[in-house]
Amino acid sequence: MKRKFHKVGVLMGGPSAERPVSLRSGAAVANGLRACGYEVVEIDLETEEVNIPSGVEAVFIALHGTFGEDGKVQAVLCERGIPYTGAGAEASRVCFDKCLTKKMLDHSKVPTPEYEILRKGDRRTLSLPVVVKPPRQGSSIGVHIVFEESKWDSALADALSHDGEALVESFIAGAELTVGIVGDTVLPVIEIRAPQGFYDYDAKYTKGKTEYLVPAPISAGSEKNCRELALKTYNLLGCRDLGRVDFRMDSEGRLFVLEVNSIPGFTETSLLPKAARAAGIEFPALCDRIMNMASVH
Repeated sequence: MKRKFHKVGVLMGGPSAERPVSLRSGAAVANGLRACGYEVVEIDLETEEVNIPSGVEAVFIALHGTFGEDGKVQAVLCERGIPYTGAGAEASRVCFDKCLTKKMLDHSKVPTPEYEILRKGDRRTLSLPVVVKPPRQGSSIGVHIVFEESKWDSALADALSHDGEALVESFIAGAELTVGIVGDTVLPVIEIRAPQGFYDYDAKYTKGKTEYLVPAPISAGSEKNCRELALKTYNLLGCRDLGRVDFRMDSEGRLFVLEVNSIPGFTETSLLPKAARAAGIEFPALCDRIMNMASVH
């Protein structure tokens, strides 16, 4: 593949709670791009001030959480005319805000668990078990699966502590699946088998703690449906270049979209690189392919 850019920056770190994960993603991407012959500048953002060194032609965004996935850094880069990877500012904002995502899925009749949005003092109307999460956090920060009424108050309080709202969803028992997309290529489905059935921060980022089955051990029909629904959701929310759609599949094979990650992780335990490898795309080639899609939009 002919490279569009030669000197590129990798944006990593950032001011969010996901900073440690982003630094790992960014370092991995930088190494992958160097392996493909790029001149790479690692740019560690500690605040929302963006300083791009002179000569950098485009940037690979490896920022997670606020000021990475919420559209803010995309708006800054767009204003400056600097090509960047991933979704644009508005699509990023919608994907990052789980409440906005749910409303769009509902509106377009994409199957998603029943939900409600609660603030302090609101009463829950969904029956247990439920999943409660902050709408604008990633990496399972502040997320709880609540099976017993006695655990509800503390779970809700933790979710509300992040930004004053909590998304509460009916818990769907069954398989946890995820589908990565690069450009318009839909990657193989991965099944995630986490310890105690909860894919929390520790399960995500501790090597060897979670079992990843790729391709997922599901029927050909279920795999086809999952990949088609992933691409439909990705396009619906305006994603581009890369993304990951997370699902639950119940015992009857029904699929429910949970959320969309517009900037999936690139650490050694991350899902998109695993799926790409299963499709025959090694890590440096994956980074190169995404870098080549960078644009101002």
